[in-house]
Amino acid sequence: MRVVIAGGHGKIALLLTARLAARGDTVIGLVRNPDHVGDVRAAGGDALVLDLESTPVEEVAAAVTGADALVFAAGAGPGSGAARKDTVDRAASVLAADAAEQAGVRRFVQVSAMGLDRADDPDTEPVFGAYLRAKAAAEQDLTARTLDWTILRPGHLTDEPATGLVELGTSVTPGSVPRDDVAAVLVALLDAPHTAGQVLELVGGDTPVEDSLRG
Repeated sequence: MRVVIAGGHGKIALLLTARLAARGDTVIGLVRNPDHVGDVRAAGGDALVLDLESTPVEEVAAAVTGADALVFAAGAGPGSGAARKDTVDRAASVLAADAAEQAGVRRFVQVSAMGLDRADDPDTEPVFGAYLRAKAAAEQDLTARTLDWTILRPGHLTDEPATGLVELGTSVTPGSVPRDDVAAVLVALLDAPHTAGQVLELVGGDTPVEDSLRG
């Protein structure tokens, strides 16, 4: 399988790259910073320097042409303001989906987040609210497309070692999940075409990853 990961230097993306490369898949990580190329290669993938905040859709489409799947795992990250939550978490996702359509890449897996309805809660910090609204808008855009999309909404992310045990479903009780277990579920989603058209929430649980997507 040939997989392109938008946001290829993110923590989940690097873990996903390592898992896919370990089983013989070809992985291309799209990164904004040339300094990040080495980290992607160290994880077993290749890297292409491409800024999703400024690159024309035709160039992104050329980068993903020939892929079996595109995983959108990009995010503005901690310390970024509300404006970049929109340009990365929303607009870059829209750009990636446009590029997938132009390139004929049907499979599109988007990493989102749980609790998007908290955006306008009075207790929600403004920049975090902007992040939630950006993720919600990206989801809304993707679900209106005819791509074979799947949206994964992880709970609170941790850097704990993978357990291989999760709770995955259309609605789960909020909780935390190791990033490496998120990566394991993403691999499983790429192998599960029947999940196209589904929005799935993910936290740590008691079900082995390989059993969580049976259907």
